[in-house]
Formats: sequence, C-alpha cells, structure tokens
Amino acid sequence: MSRAAREIILVEDMRAIDARAAELGVATRALMENAGAAVARAVQGRWEPRPTLILCGPGNNGGDGFVAARKLAEDGWPVRVGVVGDRHALTGDARDAASAWMGWVDEAAVALVEPGALIVDAVFGAGLSRPLDGVTAALAGATCAHDVVAVDVPSGLPGDGGDPLGVTFRADLTVTFARKKPAHVLEPGRSLCGQTVVADIGIPSLAIDERRITLWENGEALWSLPWPAPQAHKHARGHAMVISGAHGQTGAARLAARAALRIGAGLVTVLSPASAMAENAAHLTAIMLAEAEDVAALCEAAARADAIVVGPAAGVTPRTKAVVAALVALDLPLVLDADALSVGAAGPQEFFAALRPHAILTPHVGEFRRLFPDLVSGSLSGIDRVRAAARLAGCVVLLKGPATVVAAPDGRAVVNTTGTPLLATAGSGDVLAGVIAGLVAQGMVSFDAACAGVWLHGRLGERLGAGLIADDLPEALPGVLDELAPARLKRR
Repeated sequence: MSRAAREIILVEDMRAIDARAAELGVATRALMENAGAAVARAVQGRWEPRPTLILCGPGNNGGDGFVAARKLAEDGWPVRVGVVGDRHALTGDARDAASAWMGWVDEAAVALVEPGALIVDAVFGAGLSRPLDGVTAALAGATCAHDVVAVDVPSGLPGDGGDPLGVTFRADLTVTFARKKPAHVLEPGRSLCGQTVVADIGIPSLAIDERRITLWENGEALWSLPWPAPQAHKHARGHAMVISGAHGQTGAARLAARAALRIGAGLVTVLSPASAMAENAAHLTAIMLAEAEDVAALCEAAARADAIVVGPAAGVTPRTKAVVAALVALDLPLVLDADALSVGAAGPQEFFAALRPHAILTPHVGEFRRLFPDLVSGSLSGIDRVRAAARLAGCVVLLKGPATVVAAPDGRAVVNTTGTPLLATAGSGDVLAGVIAGLVAQGMVSFDAACAGVWLHGRLGERLGAGLIADDLPEALPGVLDELAPARLKRR
C-alpha cells in the first residue's frame, strides 16, 4: 500500500475534499453513485444473495444506501429499504438517489429486521455529533446479532475516533471512501467497524493532496529499514546501550538489549551498576557488559553510544533522575521508557525543556497521564493529545495502547494497527524500547525508528500468537525481518 493510500483523513478534511472535488468538476451525484456501487460490490464479494435490509438515513449516507439497494436488486438480491425519517424530506443528491430506487420502501422500524437478514447501515456517516436515539438506537440494538455492513462508519461512532456517543451499530464490514478516518484505526472504533474496505469513488488526487495530510496508518511505505551494505562491519551498524537497574532489577534491561541486537545494531552494551554485574554477566553472551556505578561513569561510557535506552526497571529514585538529566545533557539519541518517564513527571516542565528533538518518549496510558495531565483532561481526540504532547515535549512521543500513536513535534502522526492484545505482558514494552534504540543506532531518524519499531513489535505479536512472553519477541525478529529484507540478504 502506497504512502498516499495510508493517509488518514479527519471528518473536517473529508468535507473539504468533497467540496474541492466538486470545484474540480466531479459531480457530487457521480460520487454518490460510485459510493453506493462500491458498497454493493463489497457486499457481493463477501456474501451470497440473501434477504437484505438497507437502512437509509436523511442525508448523503442514506443516498449511498439507496444506490447500493438499486445495484444489489439489479443483480437479483432481495432488498428492502427502511428510511429513517421522512423520505419526501430528502434533498439534493440523496433525493435523486431515492427517486431512482423502484423497490420496496418502508419507514425504518425494528419489525423490518428479519432473522438471517443482512443489514446495511446507511443511516448516518462519520460526521454525526450526537447520540443515536429513538428508532435508530433501537435498530442498533436489534441488528447486533446480524451480519452488518456499515457505510462510511457504523452509525453512532464519531468519525474522528473516540468512544461512541451512546449505543452504536456494530459492523462486520465497513466500506469507506477515498481514505480511512480515525475511527477505522483507533479503538473502540476499529473493532466496531469490523473489516474496513477503502473504495476509490473518483475523488481527484489533487483534492486530497491540497489538504497536506500529516496523519497516516503505519506501514512499510512510511519508512525504510537500515539494511547493512555489502561492505558492512559491526562498527558500521551502530552501538546501542541500555542502562541496567540494580541487583534484582536487571531483566528489563536485558530484554531491551537483546531486542536492540536482534534488530541489527552491530554492538550492544548493558551499562550496569556494580551490584548487578554478576547477575547480568550470568545471562549475557553476544551482548557486552560494562560497569558504570556513578553518573559520571555512565556518561563517559554513554558518549560512545549511537542510541541509549534508559528507564526499564531503573527505579523511581534520585539516581535515576540524575542519570536521565545527565544523559539528556549529552545530546545523544535517547529512548526514555518506564521509570525515566516517571522521574520526568515529577517536574515535567523542566524535563521537557531539557529534551532534544531526537529523544523518544514511550509512555503507556498511565505514564502519559502523569507526564501530560492537562492534555488528558481536555476535549482533544486521542491523536491530537499525542500531537500536543510531542509539541510540548519538543520530541517524538509514542503512546502505547491498543492502537499506538506516534507523533513528532512538527505535527506528523502515525497510528499503528499491527499487534494483538497478547502483547499486554510483562517486558513487552522493554522489547519495544530496545527495537527502537537498535534502529536509531543504525541511523534511522527518531520518528521513523519509532514508527518502524512499533509496527515490527506488533507483527511479532501476530506471528507468535497465544502464549507469547516478552522473551519470545526478540527471538522471533529474524523471521519477520527476513520477510522484509532485500533479496541480497534473504535466506536461501
């Protein structure tokens, strides 16, 4: 999928794109015809002909539904249409589409929902800003056990993401147009949409390009992994370092270090306090180990690194705070995770002021709340919260969750859709931090490394499946990487 095809469009932008398409000479009625035809094709591609109830709303979404009804009926499908509101009150393109439908039309009601019927939800589109009520709310409940196809988004779900405004339709298949919306990639919308199909309905690319979209669904088209050149040697592939916790708190650092090595860093070193040297040495082979007891020793060793992970199992202590402050001052690429974020939250303004643009913060939801409390309590969408956090911190912010969001200070943002809930296991985030650091060490810029790292991390979870633990993730990286590698590097 191309970079352009991975763009995610906000509802406001989609309205502007539709208007611009009309200015460029594309008839809005033609767009509706194409949209309804795309819905019909998607239905026919998944199901055999069966009784189908198409629920049409009072606007253009309903017009799309009338077109889909006509197309399906022309191909022999038994179709009924249920209209929410007064059919005679329809205007513009929706009225024309309704006039072209010669089949049964009833007032929408729960009684129309027959056992085994396929339901097409063409009631409201992505721009709905109020809860479903009355008959539409009742229909959402009555159709939850049926196969449902949503036009654009399931009715009741805000197109820009976030929680439903109340009861909502739940779809098995959603057909949207031109590009995905945030609701298609963010939970809970992504689950409510089922499979999302993006249909080209003839909107000129110029109408989309002029919006200068800076939000994408994560994927390989957005970044390039740093494959070694034929003449490469270990020193040319970067040196990643991971700061270990004290005795009894070392496993997280080793997970991160193993991931950095597996992702391709030529050298990886664990910097360990004296109390943990024996513990770390008992578990490390290809990963190097160096003692660094005080902050000065850590800084001296870290000056040789191309990327550093600090925070996993470090402890929320004055020492960790001093280590973070000293490493930030060195202006080295840092991946700040776990306890490094917790000590930063004790004085966020001072913390943010010291960060450099190439730093990467990797909070989970709880850490994000502590770091950015003013952003959580407002009315911002999930994506806009992370964008605002990146601007405030002046660096890359990666908010981990069911759909991880990565944002840069300049407003670029990516939503990641690889992964599985099975990744919610101890140590998984430490592996992610190590993967990102290993990519940065090899020369990837911070934003691209964060995007690639979280995508790969998700693919690892998908590949390993049920029963995975964090220790498994680095060991599965060769299989995932081999699928992506250039031909010259693939296993024979």
